[in-house]
Amino acid sequence: MGRGGCTVWFTGLSGSGKSTLSEAVAQALRAEGRAVELLDGDEVRTHLSKGLGFSAEDRNINVRRIGFVAKLLARNGVIAITAAISPYRAVRDEVRAEVLASGAGFIEVFMRCPIPVLAERDVKGLYRKALAGEIPHFTGVSDPYEEPLHPEVIVDSSTDSVADGLARVLAAVRAGAAL
Repeated sequence: MGRGGCTVWFTGLSGSGKSTLSEAVAQALRAEGRAVELLDGDEVRTHLSKGLGFSAEDRNINVRRIGFVAKLLARNGVIAITAAISPYRAVRDEVRAEVLASGAGFIEVFMRCPIPVLAERDVKGLYRKALAGEIPHFTGVSDPYEEPLHPEVIVDSSTDSVADGLARVLAAVRAGAAL
């Protein structure tokens, strides 16, 4: 395996397992001696996108910022792993094109999970509140989430184990992007 960089872009609804699986992937790649940076959506909103709201425009700005940092890392040989809802397909595709144009690879990982399962898992009760109309602009309920059309990896966290998802993502990373 070479030392080329790439972006591994996790996308999916809140609670679908993006953070859990992206952290497992980062740990596994670090154990192999790879340079890895994890850009978690919640942390990015705290440090890089503080002050942005949840309008479509603000969400796109947030995704573009994450994508810009990921591109810089990836083109310099780092595996940049992102874990953000990133609900809109067009801006995800825009980020993909920019990363690929920089000479780095791009692997989209769609964390699929049905809303009833997410609502069952949700210890904060956000899905219940959103489904009851108490939370406006909740992605997947009252705001859109556009599933990827051709992700390199699909993990259904309602049926797939973390170990299964980890194996599939690592296989994609090893096979793609001239790594």
